[in-house]
Amino acid sequence: MAALPHPLAADWAAHLARDRRRSAHTVRAYHATADRLLAFLTGHWGGNVDAARLAGIEAADLRAYLAHRRGAGLGNASAARELSAVRGFLAWAGTAGPRLRGPRVAKGIPRPVAPADVIALAEEVADEAREPWIAARDWAVLLLLYGGGLRIGEAIALTGAALPLGETLTVTGKRAKTRIVPLLPQVRTAIEDYVRLCPWPIGRDEALFRGFRGGPLAPAIIRRSVRGARGRLGLNERTTPHALRHSFATHLLGRGADLRALQQLLGHASLSSTQVYTAVDAAHLLDVYRHAHPRA
Repeated sequence: MAALPHPLAADWAAHLARDRRRSAHTVRAYHATADRLLAFLTGHWGGNVDAARLAGIEAADLRAYLAHRRGAGLGNASAARELSAVRGFLAWAGTAGPRLRGPRVAKGIPRPVAPADVIALAEEVADEAREPWIAARDWAVLLLLYGGGLRIGEAIALTGAALPLGETLTVTGKRAKTRIVPLLPQVRTAIEDYVRLCPWPIGRDEALFRGFRGGPLAPAIIRRSVRGARGRLGLNERTTPHALRHSFATHLLGRGADLRALQQLLGHASLSSTQVYTAVDAAHLLDVYRHAHPRA
């Protein structure tokens, strides 16, 4: 039987929604993090956890919790994000908590952004937004880049003509060439949530993604948000909005996508532009081999 939500976690979630005006997605994610921490500490300490007992948490307790979460498959960026949420929860509960550095992501040759790290990055960007509708916007844009392989300029250029959304999206790329890309259900839901929350009317010929004052969203806004989020999560400096498009291509290729089909999805004029991803994928496979093969 699943554990009941902890009242401390529920109170924190209410504070985030009411006083901090965090987005619904952020509130759900942070509520879940606090619940996981409290459930872990209940077993780790062998008894119920209240605010007074929580004040005695030590670095060893947090390390044990992070080890527990890493055992569940949490990557470095997701672990750093989890630790950030835990710090926020402990500060709200009245304890500064022990100082504990988040995990570092090893630097090296460029690699595709792992799917879990894409989500952690998008969540971190959304969390820092000053309004719930902006959080929904940023979440939708980043999922669109990764889930559809769009360039940032292509996503920003979308208009209200794309609504209502279907299973595919018509994208205008370089040299005004159009292409059709599949729209994953999660991406479609994210865009629809943003449209529902957006305070600006979105006419057929108006920008789909809007800036704070209602004008078209500038790509620099998304790039700046990603730059801040990747620093907080310890991700490589090459983790940019365009890297999400590269990751889309590399992950599809790694799962057996045909190069010609990938060329069409990315909107490349020539196959040679798409073939660069075979080199990236080969480098990734070699890295996995070296770490996994006993004779490597």
